[in-house]
Amino acid sequence: MTTTAVQPVTVRQVRWTTQFSQVFLRWTRGQLREPWGIGTSLFQPVIWIVLFGAVFSTLKALPAFSDGGYVTFLIPGILMMTVLYSGAWAGQGFIMDMDSGVMASMMAMPLRRTALLAGQLATQTVICLLQAVTVLVIGWLAGARYSGGVVGLLVAVAVALVLCVAFSSVSNAVALITRNGIALIGIAQIIVLPMTFLSSTMMPHDLLPGWVQNVATVNPQTWAVDIGRAALNGNLGSADGLAWKAACLLTVAALLFFWSLRSLRSFQRAQ
Repeated sequence: MTTTAVQPVTVRQVRWTTQFSQVFLRWTRGQLREPWGIGTSLFQPVIWIVLFGAVFSTLKALPAFSDGGYVTFLIPGILMMTVLYSGAWAGQGFIMDMDSGVMASMMAMPLRRTALLAGQLATQTVICLLQAVTVLVIGWLAGARYSGGVVGLLVAVAVALVLCVAFSSVSNAVALITRNGIALIGIAQIIVLPMTFLSSTMMPHDLLPGWVQNVATVNPQTWAVDIGRAALNGNLGSADGLAWKAACLLTVAALLFFWSLRSLRSFQRAQ
């Protein structure tokens, strides 16, 4: 009687790019199956432009808005506010996966955690890109003018996407820590509303109360709005401190991504 040696089974490691693309496609297909969500996210900035443009229309008489009117000043703020709010809800997808049991299955797979987070963030970034284009187009139709040209538009959109990644990472981290949709909604509201009104989103920095100016100086949304505003107005070369603000914004986005990654690993260990 002869015995046959059992050959060891070799498991081929799937490349990170393949894992990333599969996660990205999975989240993208999920978004396309619910087009009302994308439609709402694209329609929301239109409401903001109309409402804020109407409420603050009398501000165009102030010397600070004499060059391009208040709408031209407002659009970069609406752009950053839109992607901020959109990113703040990104973690709901993970909450839904937890409730349905999909997340437990994902944790059992030989899937790199960076690919899992990056794929989800890529889908959210595409949504924010569509929102950014919508804001800029609607803003132009409403009377805003972009003296910075194509380069200014690209810079403004790029900064908006960095802000989107930063706050999508916050949302993901909170979702993975709390594992509760209601908690995520509450924390998101606590974060996004103060960040919006304690920034230069709707008012120039010099016109804000003193204590708000101090807070706005260290507010990442202010950094993004100031860079986007300078880019769209063609003032990238003359505005002060933009390189520093861009570096700070990129650093914050990277740190928040690593926070979400650490939260994912903690979630996995708790399973």
